[in-house]
Amino acid sequence: METHDLTPGEMSLRSGVAVSALHFYEREGLISCRRTSGNQRRYPRETLRRVAFIRMSQRLGIPLARIRDALATLPQDRVPTSKDWARLSAGWRQDLDDRILHLQRLRDNLTGCIGCGCLSLKACQLANPSDVLADHGPGAANL
Repeated sequence: METHDLTPGEMSLRSGVAVSALHFYEREGLISCRRTSGNQRRYPRETLRRVAFIRMSQRLGIPLARIRDALATLPQDRVPTSKDWARLSAGWRQDLDDRILHLQRLRDNLTGCIGCGCLSLKACQLANPSDVLADHGPGAANL
């Protein structure tokens, strides 16, 4: 059975990612392609899965460097399986849990902060929870 590599346009249409984004992913080392004798890009079909993983990871707020590192652990000798993808996705769980906790704290403290004009970072639970910045000494510690 012959495999059919995808042109950038086909990859874009199938993945929902702009061709320019595919080129960016290549430059960042997230995906790769081969070149035809006419120097045109061709993507293996399994690249669709990589692009889907990249998009999902980006939506979760995972930095591209971490996505690249995760993709580098995929096997080179075969198409990644659902178990491979599940293993990579499981790695984001702690990041998501931390982000959810931060967002919940932000939500819970937001109404007390909006428009209060508070100049005391000691009292502000958003900018300085538990006055942790006091350990940095006087002055603007966040600048």
